[in-house]
Amino acid sequence: MNYDLKGIGMTSQRTRDRLIQRLRDEGIEDENVLKVMSQIPRHIFVDEALASRAYEDTALPIGHGQTISQPYIVARMTELLISRGSLKRVLEVGTGSGYQTAVLAPFVEEVFTVERIAPLLEQAKQRHKALALKNIRYLLSDGSWGWPQHAPFDVIIATAAPEEIPHELIEQLADGGRLIIPHGSSAQQRLSVIERNAETLTTTDLDMVSFVPLVRES
Repeated sequence: MNYDLKGIGMTSQRTRDRLIQRLRDEGIEDENVLKVMSQIPRHIFVDEALASRAYEDTALPIGHGQTISQPYIVARMTELLISRGSLKRVLEVGTGSGYQTAVLAPFVEEVFTVERIAPLLEQAKQRHKALALKNIRYLLSDGSWGWPQHAPFDVIIATAAPEEIPHELIEQLADGGRLIIPHGSSAQQRLSVIERNAETLTTTDLDMVSFVPLVRES
């Protein structure tokens, strides 16, 4: 599939730049994150009928009961992820549209991303190919189990919210690694960072958020 990466009108660079300024105004401080997000055409990650809304700071439906995350949340989670410098291996739980994956890719040597819905994973692959992103590995699987064959990971980032944090993800963290994850009921979710040091876990609770649920398959 051919994608219009430059965009026009409501998908133009000028529109993207307005979004970036809004993210800056809302407290996103890492200029490297903002630069990458200004360069990635979010409109190719949504249905063509929603392209004119791609640079609003809001989540949008992508089919299959899933959404593309609000740009502020993507920026916030990415900022948290890279806050301690360069990373070799990051696991993303919930590829979805592939937008968060694309934002992560420039900051990480290898991104491992897991998605349970086959059509979404295939679309994400095609979008990443169009953007010439070559450091991403894909798995069609229940994301709550992670990807143990490639553990341990420096950071695990989840783009869907379990009610309880899967212990399998904790086990796949490297020593000193961090899990950035929303969790809780659909009525009340919180973004947390869980750091693993040997067998000790330290949890830092951050923003109240709203994500689609992380579905665990039997």
